Amino acid sequence: CGKSTLLRMIAGLDQDYEGDIRRSGSGRMGMVFQEPTLLNWRSVEENIRLVMRDDEGREDILTGILERMELSAHRHHFPAELSVGLARRVGIGRALAALPSLLLMDEPFASLDGALATRLQKQIKSELVASPVTTLLVTHSFDEALSVANRLVVFSVRPSRIIADLKLGADVLQDPTRIAAIRRDVEDVIAQ
Repeated sequence: CGKSTLLRMIAGLDQDYEGDIRRSGSGRMGMVFQEPTLLNWRSVEENIRLVMRDDEGREDILTGILERMELSAHRHHFPAELSVGLARRVGIGRALAALPSLLLMDEPFASLDGALATRLQKQIKSELVASPVTTLLVTHSFDEALSVANRLVVFSVRPSRIIADLKLGADVLQDPTRIAAIRRDVEDVIAQ
């Protein structure tokens, strides 16, 4: 329905559209693509360094990201030596290393095993709590969206339009009964 295209338009990578996209401020942007989009001739560390500023604390930032994304043992490996899960983590780590004010994530946990996806979702959530960043996450998974969201926007099939826009407070996300009710409401809207 155009979710990935919308992210690409916001990022300025797709400019073939009518209308305006306005982003507040001119801060840095990080993007996690559906595919990791790593440079094959650069190591994990070098792929992450590509987006980093030359500020003080750069090594601490890099080391922290490698640790939090569970990549420390792979910092000198090249993309061809990585599993899909490892490559995805490098893509997420690279986006976070930009220290973005806007983070665009296009199905960042797709094709990861359940346990790893859950760990990364929790890690992303804690990253966003520690350093709040406006984040747009595209996913097909209701549970994945709820793992990091404070707002849930549901698109229709083509032609794409918003069919649900729900603000989710912490009180909602900690109440299984309310989550089940939201899930039913969203499924009903999608079914219509």
